Amino acid sequence: MKELAFNPERLDVKRLAHEAAKLSGAWPQERFTRLTSEALAPLADGPGIEVDWTVAGEERAVTGVAPQLWLHLHAQTQIRMECQRCLMPMTARMKIDRHFLFARDEEHAAQLDEELEDEVLVLARTLDLAELVEDELILALPIVPRHETCPVPLRHDSDVADLVSQPKPNPFAVLATLKKPGPVDK
Repeated sequence: MKELAFNPERLDVKRLAHEAAKLSGAWPQERFTRLTSEALAPLADGPGIEVDWTVAGEERAVTGVAPQLWLHLHAQTQIRMECQRCLMPMTARMKIDRHFLFARDEEHAAQLDEELEDEVLVLARTLDLAELVEDELILALPIVPRHETCPVPLRHDSDVADLVSQPKPNPFAVLATLKKPGPVDK
């Protein structure tokens, strides 16, 4: 694949695929405001976190019709989140490895989307690659972020069982005292 001069913010997908070109780079994570809104504040003492990305274009021949335009996107970064198990900060490492087929219009895209497992997008004059990378990273965020092994001890089931086995006061005990028979007024 050739390395050519393309603007990733106004990417000509058709030309990229036709020339079987490959682009790569890194953007500061702060650029992705929708993604960083899901994160904890980064560590102040370290360098800024970057999103590393590579994109390659490809034309695939199809019998009887124009070649299909494909884009292969690979991106990776890490993001600080809160572990939902221990509530401590954690680093989630995210990797994207996706193929996108570009269709000529919405109708054709809907038809292809039903037939293929890969993503289908409508071909536009230009594509903002940074926006696509951010969308894919947001989709790759863990639904329930958690450490593989939490750094702090967690309550075990036996601790919970001890709490459950302790007798609780009956909330209706006061009502039982009202029901006790007393002198009957006649």
